[in-house]
Amino acid sequence: MSKIKARKGAPYARILGVGGYRPVRVVPNEVILERIDSSDEWIRSRSGIETRHWANDEETVAAMSVEAAGKAIADAGIPAERIGAVVVSTVSHFSQTPAVATEIADKLGTDKAAAFDISAGCAGFGYGLTLAKGMIVEGSAEYVLVIGVERLSDLTDLEDRATAFLFGDGAGAVVVGPSEEPHIGPTVWGSEGDKAETIKQTVPWNAYRVGDASQLPLDDQGNVKFPALTQEGQAVFRWAVFEMAKVAQQALDAAGITADDLDVFIPHQANVRIIDSMVKTLKLPEHVTVARDIRTTGNTSAASIPLAMERLLATGEAKSGDTALVIGFGAGLVYAATVVTLP
Repeated sequence: MSKIKARKGAPYARILGVGGYRPVRVVPNEVILERIDSSDEWIRSRSGIETRHWANDEETVAAMSVEAAGKAIADAGIPAERIGAVVVSTVSHFSQTPAVATEIADKLGTDKAAAFDISAGCAGFGYGLTLAKGMIVEGSAEYVLVIGVERLSDLTDLEDRATAFLFGDGAGAVVVGPSEEPHIGPTVWGSEGDKAETIKQTVPWNAYRVGDASQLPLDDQGNVKFPALTQEGQAVFRWAVFEMAKVAQQALDAAGITADDLDVFIPHQANVRIIDSMVKTLKLPEHVTVARDIRTTGNTSAASIPLAMERLLATGEAKSGDTALVIGFGAGLVYAATVVTLP
């Protein structure tokens, strides 16, 4: 017989507050076109993107996260001292250690909250939300702060016609807390590592340590370039359109609801054509509000879902208590989908 005593938390969990931060600088397509042979019409038709936000030197991963998290905590109506854990999803915090989550937890004034980073690309918010739910139900934290944050402008090759226009910067955060009723459904998540080459960093960091220029990306003048994100656009598009619609449906089934029961659909903001194709495949009714925040925010990876959620609530396109399907998918290839009640 085990001598270990189990700790029991809340029966269920829910999102209690949401916050977002978009950098001050707004970058229109015209700026992107200074470095690539394309057109505003082509970018809009292929991705739906009109503008994106790029961070300045002061808008660091930590600084943006603190801004978004502060709004989420205020929205939840709890003091920061009651946050028991801080989970940060990011691929653009360039210090290997310590985790940026520890700096964020301290700056927010938490009482020595557990803090760690995760790397799950564009599915990172869904991964973090699932971890938060588990902590609350298990009893290891009463409230958990989940942050998705990226400075993808640092990882963008502005001379790559296929990706230069895609990425933006920003941070989105939610506070997850206890609930007497289920307000976060079962997560359908997974990975397909055999497709990892379709979205990746151009070269690993240790390639620079070797000092062999033949392994490093070079610009037209032969200068070594910083690593950037690259992707096989058509392969990713096909995977997202056909496979992620199936995952989204599985999340609906796991939550015990149908598309007719939904009020809101908040997919990862990767491409408007992917979003529209998923809406069609899922046969979402016209009454369902669909997030298309990508038009003015670009692809912010792990930040895209909470940023889109925050904007829908701020504009009144969605309201507190609405039932929303959220799904993130990207590099790995990884994915995570669940149904939530909006805060």
